[in-house]
Amino acid sequence: MEKLVDLAQRNEVKLRQSYRRVAKRAAIMVGRYSHAHQFKRASRALKFLRIRLGRVIRDIRRKIAGDERLKERFATLLALAHRVRFQDHRQRGHKVYALHAPEVECIGKGKARAPYEFGCKVSIATPATKPKGGQFVLHAKALHGNPFDGHTLGPVIADLEQLTGVETRRIHVDKGYRGHNHTEKFRVWITGQVRRVTRPIRREMKRRAAVEPVIGHVKAEHRLGRNYLKGRDGDRSNAVLAAAGYNFALLLRWLARLLRALIRALFPASLPVQIG
Repeated sequence: MEKLVDLAQRNEVKLRQSYRRVAKRAAIMVGRYSHAHQFKRASRALKFLRIRLGRVIRDIRRKIAGDERLKERFATLLALAHRVRFQDHRQRGHKVYALHAPEVECIGKGKARAPYEFGCKVSIATPATKPKGGQFVLHAKALHGNPFDGHTLGPVIADLEQLTGVETRRIHVDKGYRGHNHTEKFRVWITGQVRRVTRPIRREMKRRAAVEPVIGHVKAEHRLGRNYLKGRDGDRSNAVLAAAGYNFALLLRWLARLLRALIRALFPASLPVQIG
C-alpha cells in the first residue's frame, strides 16, 4: 500500500485517502498478535489491511482511467498489489514474498535454526576425487520454480557433460535425490546406499560431503547467499559469477604458493655464520 501511495504522489495522482497512519499501525499489530498466538485478532487486523489496500487500488484505477501513460506506469505495481491482496498463506503455488523481487520462492530447509529460506535453488557440482589445486566448482546453475532435487539431476548432469566435454562415470548425491530422473540409474550413488558398494566407491561416497564447505564458502564469501542482481536472469548470472569467483580464489592461492616456491628457489637463504 505504501509503495502505491508513493507512486501516486510522484505522478501527481491525488488519492481520496492514503491510509498511511492506520495501515502502519495495523501491520504492526498483525505481527504482535501473531507472536502472541492471538490469531483471531491477527486475522482481523490483516482483513483491515486488505480492505484498505483494495480501496487504494480502486481509487488509483479510477483516477488513471483514460491515461495510457499512467496506466503503463502503474501496471506492474497494481498487478502485484492485486495478487498480494487475494493471496493466502495456505494456498498452493507461487506467492509474492517481496514486491521488489516477486520471483522469490520459499524453500523449506527442514533445519531447526533456519526452517525456510527465500530465494531460488542453486545446483553446484564438484569433483568426486581430491584435486591437488583444491575443490573447484565444475558447474553452477540457478533452478527456478522450487523443483524437487531429484528432478534436477538429469538436466544438470547433461549441462555438466556438455560444459566439460567429459562423460560422468559416478555421481554421488545426498538422500534428497532419491527418485531422481537421470537416465543412467546405476551411475548415481546416494548417501547411505549399501548394495553394490565397493571399497573405491565407498571412499568416493565419503568425499561427497566435501561439497558442503564449498557451498558454504560460495554463499558466505562470493555473494551467492544474497543476490544483488535483479530478476531471474540476475539469479542465473549471480550463480555462475559466484562459482567463477570461488574458482579464481583457488587459482590465486595456488599461484601465490608457486610464487613463494620460485622465490625460495631463486633466492635461497644464506647459511648462518658463527663468529667466535
